[in-house]
Amino acid sequence: MSRQEPSFERDIRPLFRAKDIEAMSKAFDLSSYQDVRANAERIHQALAKGVMPCDGAWPPERTREFQAWMEAGYPR
Repeated sequence: MSRQEPSFERDIRPLFRAKDIEAMSKAFDLSSYQDVRANAERIHQALAKGVMPCDGAWPPERTREFQAWMEAGYPR
């Protein structure tokens, strides 16, 4: 059984907490599919470097999930 591709609404949007959305609101809206998709490379780089979210790096599996979403073509 293969794992289904990640979707923004089901898998990616819930990764961003209210405080993450608030902290990044001047740059982009992490609750918005359009904003996250338009800035996905920047967001992924920040996640991979551990500089986002601002209170500590995501575990590697979360960053991989974000990357898998990008590689799948940014499904909603």
